[in-house]
Amino acid sequence: MKYLSGVTTIKLDREKCTGCGACLDVCPHELLKMDGGKAVLADRDACMECGACKMNCPSGAIEVAAGVGCAAAVIGSSLNKKNSGPCCG
Repeated sequence: MKYLSGVTTIKLDREKCTGCGACLDVCPHELLKMDGGKAVLADRDACMECGACKMNCPSGAIEVAAGVGCAAAVIGSSLNKKNSGPCCG
C-alpha cells in the first residue's frame, strides 16, 4: 500500500540505530528492513506515519510526524474519484 510519493515525514538515523529490530516488529506496512545489522527504510512511501516505529525505538533513531501520511491518503483519494476510498491501515 502506498500513499502520496515523497510526502512522508519518516527519517531514520542509521548512526543511532542499534539494530534491535523493534521497528521491524511493529511496522504494519513492513517498510523497514535490516541491512548490515541496522535498519533501513526499504519503502519510504509505504509509511502511513502511525508512529509505532518511533515509539518503540530505544535509541531514538527514528523521527516521524504521526498522522501526516493518512491525511495525505484521505485528501488524495477525495481528489481521485477512481479510488474506492482512503485506507490508512
